[in-house]
Amino acid sequence: MTETRTRFPLILTMVCALALALLLSLGVWQVQRLQWKEGLIREAEAAADLPVVSLYDALGAPGGPEFRKVTVDCPGLPTAPYVELRSIHDGVAGVRLISACRPGRMDFPILIDRGFVAETISARPPVQPSDAPYTVRGEVRLAPPPGPMTPPAEGRIFYARDIPAMGEVLGVGLPAPHTIYATTSTNPEWGALQPSAPPAAFSNNHLGYAMTWFGLAIALVGFYIALVRRRLSAPSPNGEIEKSSS
Repeated sequence: MTETRTRFPLILTMVCALALALLLSLGVWQVQRLQWKEGLIREAEAAADLPVVSLYDALGAPGGPEFRKVTVDCPGLPTAPYVELRSIHDGVAGVRLISACRPGRMDFPILIDRGFVAETISARPPVQPSDAPYTVRGEVRLAPPPGPMTPPAEGRIFYARDIPAMGEVLGVGLPAPHTIYATTSTNPEWGALQPSAPPAAFSNNHLGYAMTWFGLAIALVGFYIALVRRRLSAPSPNGEIEKSSS
């Protein structure tokens, strides 16, 4: 008796199934990130209509201080020590200068994002101890923790907003979980420093990323179907569809 049997690509099917699951999960994750980012943007737009308050009032406000416009006294901030956070602003690579502030009415320090400096600028503002009165105006953001793939800091150069590590490098202990993005320059005499606050400090490209992952998933399915069809219709060495006898 002769039985017709084709060689089904089991290993290829398993590999493609795992790759498809990975691509789809990445696409779904980006959709979730898109919804999260759109929620942040809505919060920022709603907070834009609220009046400027002191940091202390914002911290005690219902719903929390996220995106609130605040003022806070930070003596010596224009010449305070800083760490540098690698960043991209309006398509330009560079760093953001981040200093610590210890307001008199707070028991813990808070980090101040003083603004962006393009990587083509090697100069930096002066650093020297000072108690000169200074009031900074900005917007409050809750910093997300570093991701598992974030490179470790290199001295004072950071690749993510690792607030505890930044506080340690700056010698101020554990700062508050929020960051204040300065909206006015701490060093107006130095034009290279560009203060900015959310949503300008982050972009929303997650829809494009999701479409890329889903597009790759569709391409993988098409590739798999074409390959399986070719494999199942391939003739045996004697010119016939592959068979086995029993």
